Amino acid sequence: NKGLVLSLCLADKIVKQAGDLKNAHVCEVGPGPGGITRSILSAGVQQLLLVEKDARFIPGLQMLSEAAPGKVCIVHGDILTYKMEKAFPKHLKKNWADEPPDIHIIGNLPFSVSTPLIIKWLENVSKKDGPFIYGRTQMTLTFQKEVAERLTANPGSKQRSRLSIMSQHLCTVENCFVIPGQAFVPKPEVDVAVVHFTPLVTPKIQQPFKLVEKVVQSVFQFRRKYCFRGIETLFPEDGRLKRTEQLMMTANVDPTLRPFQLSMSQFRSLCDTYRKMCDEDPSLFVYNYREELRQKKMRNSRKSTSQPEETEEDNQL
Repeated sequence: NKGLVLSLCLADKIVKQAGDLKNAHVCEVGPGPGGITRSILSAGVQQLLLVEKDARFIPGLQMLSEAAPGKVCIVHGDILTYKMEKAFPKHLKKNWADEPPDIHIIGNLPFSVSTPLIIKWLENVSKKDGPFIYGRTQMTLTFQKEVAERLTANPGSKQRSRLSIMSQHLCTVENCFVIPGQAFVPKPEVDVAVVHFTPLVTPKIQQPFKLVEKVVQSVFQFRRKYCFRGIETLFPEDGRLKRTEQLMMTANVDPTLRPFQLSMSQFRSLCDTYRKMCDEDPSLFVYNYREELRQKKMRNSRKSTSQPEETEEDNQL
């Protein structure tokens, strides 16, 4: 969706979701032709940092910068690699438990980077680094409508996914409003939604990001099956059934629930129990189900010249 131009009134509406920006410090991600940039500047910000990867948009952004002397800093670079821990003045830092700092991230993101970028930022929230070294920095971002629905989905919803758990255990996530595709020029094939994130003072699951991500990814690996099928992939084949039963019983989670039916507290219980099991056997955390499958296939193909049958797991992965 890069190069999509929004009407001024829609750009204003997106910026309004960020809250009061008077004298705030803002980082706009992927400003493109500068529609939202104009609205941010109109909101009376103190400083605006623009991070734009596409060189074609830089001259237009420089013209906007000249119209607001001393307020705009343009970085020609990739937001996925840009170091945001030095982007803002140190005096803006707040303690994590305090109100959020007067720093906002706003972006009409290209669809291709929106999911990897929000996962990266959620990991930053978990570690309190990157843009969250300043405190609970708020984000107002656009996503494809379906992605926004996954980010905000409740237990039982068919849209409930890995993104739902990873975002909601770390942030308050609000689906603000949907912009129909025809509101953009050129018109994309999909609708766009604006989502607002405020990091929580205390995460719902108090375990390292990578551990939560591993458990959640495993559970949703077979989203149409009972949740114990995904949980099984956390354990090596040798002793898999016994350990899966141990995890489900200790965490007190019904193994016949589907992944999208699990509540946040059930995910917390699964993560806490898995952590204890990893503490007792550190080799567990580095175990990789796909790698075991791959090696098994290689062994089978050596034994037999005939093509090995594909398992359902292979198809799912």
